[in-house]
Amino acid sequence: MSAVCDVCFRHCQIGEGETGFCSARRCVNGEVVCGSYGKLTSLALDPVEKKPLRRFYPGSLVVSVGSYGCSLDCPFCQNSSISRKTDDAGTRFVSPEELVRITKEAGSRYPDVIGVAYTYNEPLTFWEYVRDAGRLVHEAGMKNVLVTSGNGSLRVLEEILPYMDAMNIDLKGFRESYYRNFLHGDLTMVKEFIWEAASRSHVELTTLVVPGMNDSEEEIRDASAWIASLDGKGEIPYHLSRYFPRYHLDIPATPVERVYHLADIARERLRYVYTGNC
Repeated sequence: MSAVCDVCFRHCQIGEGETGFCSARRCVNGEVVCGSYGKLTSLALDPVEKKPLRRFYPGSLVVSVGSYGCSLDCPFCQNSSISRKTDDAGTRFVSPEELVRITKEAGSRYPDVIGVAYTYNEPLTFWEYVRDAGRLVHEAGMKNVLVTSGNGSLRVLEEILPYMDAMNIDLKGFRESYYRNFLHGDLTMVKEFIWEAASRSHVELTTLVVPGMNDSEEEIRDASAWIASLDGKGEIPYHLSRYFPRYHLDIPATPVERVYHLADIARERLRYVYTGNC
């Protein structure tokens, strides 16, 4: 038996007992299930600005959790040790109930804790956990934050969106060729995901500026014009982050001056533009 996964653009045909490209979705008894449910590789207390979110409860803290697996194959991945991890060795199982307890305990020690961030790897690969934990976090009166590439179907987004209070979504570039040839992704799916999320949640967007890949003035102008169209006011925050060599990509880091210049270009259409890693 096999089954088709509908979480992302890949639509992996997964054989019985096997996993899809992301290593987190598995076929069991002819159905695609989450093989990484509750299996955490990372758990930390972070400033919300680190997600990055600059206009959502600034100065607050979130309990950040991640599992393993990713639907993309970015050659500059910052977390390749978990995004490309293929099994659950070394993970710690944390149920949604335990995650709420951990977050409450953190809040008792640090009053600025507002909730949970699902981050580090691609949380859409374990969206069932995000949904279940998110529901309980809300019931406990706390907030949920999603940090994602946006490579997810609208069906999956609909499952988790009622529980997400804020998202930072990667808009990794604004050319289909960049997504297809460099990231092995799908820009159209990302744009649809962003459009729907921005209509119903606080959303901030991030582009990692990679020299010679997505750093032209024309591309940033096109991206910022599209972002401005999402709310018609140009008030969705946009983060331009400096690339550093990681994983398989060893081209030199983006010049700081280039990031600042492109931020000025984005400000022609957008009110809130931030630079990162500079």
